[in-house]
Amino acid sequence: MNAVYGLRALMYIAAQRDQEGYVSIRKISEDLDISFHFLTKILQTLTQHHILHSQRGPAGGVALAKAPEQVTLLEMLYILEGEGYFSECFLGLPGCGEQQPCPVHDFWRHITLTMKEKFSHTTLAELSDKVRSGEVRLVSCT
Repeated sequence: MNAVYGLRALMYIAAQRDQEGYVSIRKISEDLDISFHFLTKILQTLTQHHILHSQRGPAGGVALAKAPEQVTLLEMLYILEGEGYFSECFLGLPGCGEQQPCPVHDFWRHITLTMKEKFSHTTLAELSDKVRSGEVRLVSCT
């Protein structure tokens, strides 16, 4: 869930990028219906990896540390879930690989290679621009 919430929060922040200052973590939490404490931990990780800047105080919150055109979906996913995200067995079987594959190994390997390629060329700017234009949504429909 780290990746899901982290990606939603980053798209939200990037969609606000024409506004001056920092975006309140409380506001992100409320607008996206994500636990404040859980979101804070995720945003701390992104700050430690220099994707975000954070500032305390009444005008504090978080802001992008990099241009959204420089942040790929793959980079965000690796930060939030680890670099093994695409190499782990779909069924969670230890030792799964070319020598001892699970029943879905070949299928999963093909899918993950395709996803990895697409994610490496998709930027935060592309995703957040769709949010800004109203083309896509970040919250559940009510």
